[in-house]
Amino acid sequence: MPLLPRRFERLKAVLNRRMGDLSVLLEQVDKPHNLSAILRSCDAVGVLEAHVVSLPGRLPTLNCTAKGSEKWVPLHRHSSTPAVMRQLKDQGFRLFGTHLSVDAVDYRHCDYTGPSVFLLGAEKWGLSDEAIGLVDQAIVIPMVGMVQSLNVSVATAALLFEALRQREAAGLVPTQGEGIPAGRYDSLLFEWAYPQVAAWCQREGRPYPALDGEGAISEVLPRTVKLRY
Repeated sequence: MPLLPRRFERLKAVLNRRMGDLSVLLEQVDKPHNLSAILRSCDAVGVLEAHVVSLPGRLPTLNCTAKGSEKWVPLHRHSSTPAVMRQLKDQGFRLFGTHLSVDAVDYRHCDYTGPSVFLLGAEKWGLSDEAIGLVDQAIVIPMVGMVQSLNVSVATAALLFEALRQREAAGLVPTQGEGIPAGRYDSLLFEWAYPQVAAWCQREGRPYPALDGEGAISEVLPRTVKLRY
């Protein structure tokens, strides 16, 4: 079934507001409910992609809590926390890690208007010592009750929406796709609109076909290629 024009406009409207300079890095957050809820919050805020380092031998698993958000927020798997942290730093990101220490500051007192990544660990043991040593700033969400921390998915949502609030106040939330890294907008739009065709193109090692103004593929494809979105 070809893509309906109103669906194409919806995809563009969402992609236009995606922020490639805001992300999360999850260290051993392997419970499906938490991981799914975090991806759902990422989608709601406009995060382009997320990162995870799982326990050895364990694959990230999602459940219905994600509500399909895994289709819109790619979750990149990494084998080493220090390696991905250095990679993100090299890309210009500032890393904010949730960690209760003497150096930690109230999360509301930090500036997230620049390239920012929130680093969170599993609820049972928190961030690893290696990760703590590499964060640019340790942050905490103040608690006034008997417990000392929030569920990791709730904490992630609070941090992401604070970053969104700051960016909205500063007029920095993208509206026309300027938050997408250069050269990636058209390919991402095609992958969102026609994931099965995109997968076929990748297998064949060929470029994506062009789309017309209403989102239709401007090329005759083999009849065996499914056009369902």
